[in-house]
Amino acid sequence: MRRGREHGKHHPVPPAASSARPRDADPVHDVLDHFSENPSIKRFVPHVPRTNPTHPPAVWAIDEPHAPLYWFPRDCPRVTAWPRDATERTGFRDAFCTTADRVHAIELGWLRAMRTATLYRYRLDASSFRPWPEASGQWISESVVEPIAVDDVGDLLARHADAAVELRVVPSLWPVDDLAVSERWDYSIVRMSNAQPPA
Repeated sequence: MRRGREHGKHHPVPPAASSARPRDADPVHDVLDHFSENPSIKRFVPHVPRTNPTHPPAVWAIDEPHAPLYWFPRDCPRVTAWPRDATERTGFRDAFCTTADRVHAIELGWLRAMRTATLYRYRLDASSFRPWPEASGQWISESVVEPIAVDDVGDLLARHADAAVELRVVPSLWPVDDLAVSERWDYSIVRMSNAQPPA
């Protein structure tokens, strides 16, 4: 059965999220990231996310190992999956028929936006943040946060290639969605309400 779901580990407005297995201990980070198409944010104010209206107001950030989850235009539906350790790698590569350690997928209709979008990375002092337990790599703060730096992410396709992330451009995300949701590896599924409906 096809499912309209949102699982995630990330973005300025995070989706409802779930982890494929219990989280390991979160590492300590000095700096976290926040990605946006807006280049002029002076401060981040806690807010209730539109896609998670029951969550208390917070500022959201992502740690560097999970930053690739945001190398997309904000509203782009995508499916991403990756093994969490060497033990999971063989099964992951066999299931996805890949030699890559991370697979991302977008729809054909979003390729132009991937080529033309300008995305900015805000660097945030991590001292006021704590791990968000619902998703890998996401952190939240209840305080107003001022960025310490901002830079242009650059060409999003090149960013994927440089990081050896396999980016698949597919007619439909739903078959990839069905494959990605598994306890055998970690995954993130975002903005599926913007995806083409399943066949």
